[in-house]
Amino acid sequence: MKAMLLAAGRGERMGALSAHCPKPLLKVAGKPLIEHQIERLVAAGFSEIVINVCYLADQIIDYLADGSRWGAVIQYSKESECLETGGGIYQALPLLSHGGEGSETDDEPFLVVNGDVWTDFPLANLASGLRESDQQAHLVLVPNPSHNMNGDFCFVAQDDFQKNVQVRAVTVKAGATGRQSYTFSGMSVLRPGLFAGYTHGKFALAPLLTAAMAQQKVVGEIYAGAWVDVGTPERLDFVNKH
Repeated sequence: MKAMLLAAGRGERMGALSAHCPKPLLKVAGKPLIEHQIERLVAAGFSEIVINVCYLADQIIDYLADGSRWGAVIQYSKESECLETGGGIYQALPLLSHGGEGSETDDEPFLVVNGDVWTDFPLANLASGLRESDQQAHLVLVPNPSHNMNGDFCFVAQDDFQKNVQVRAVTVKAGATGRQSYTFSGMSVLRPGLFAGYTHGKFALAPLLTAAMAQQKVVGEIYAGAWVDVGTPERLDFVNKH
């Protein structure tokens, strides 16, 4: 299975830290955050990696090059304007297909990881892909952090910690449905079919997931281990201290 790292964004909340350095190259424990992620992907068996880049793209490309020093093969999906999560993945679909760039897009699932996630989640657990052919997405959800207390999604089944159970969007305040809400971790396995009907452009991933949930085509699991959305200087400082 191929993997994609989302690394195109400006990282506005980082302020001056990302004024001249793309957020994925900000350092954690002495080396860029994205380097930690590549090491973890390769260790989990994901050696074919696609990275979308836009803001200060050449800095990321120059630093990572072809990925050979980590035992990876890295390809880049360069965006002339930042296409957000959905649009960025859509543009990269030809690179994520089994045949590679220039081939017809197949329906093989692929792993997607946000470029600003710091976690010890065992990525190898996702290597088996989507177990059912009609599933369009498998999401890793985490307990709600202080900056997203209402959460993003909840489970249809009562057993919240069972793997591969249906997920639905949280459309009301947390708790009002009678089920616990959770936050999307930025780690998922997706099928190209999730993007059927879309064309090149700027759009978010969340509406696609919500539409697929309405068709009962999204499943998920909970991870209660280490996870931080490294989106602010304070959170970057936190992971550097822990």
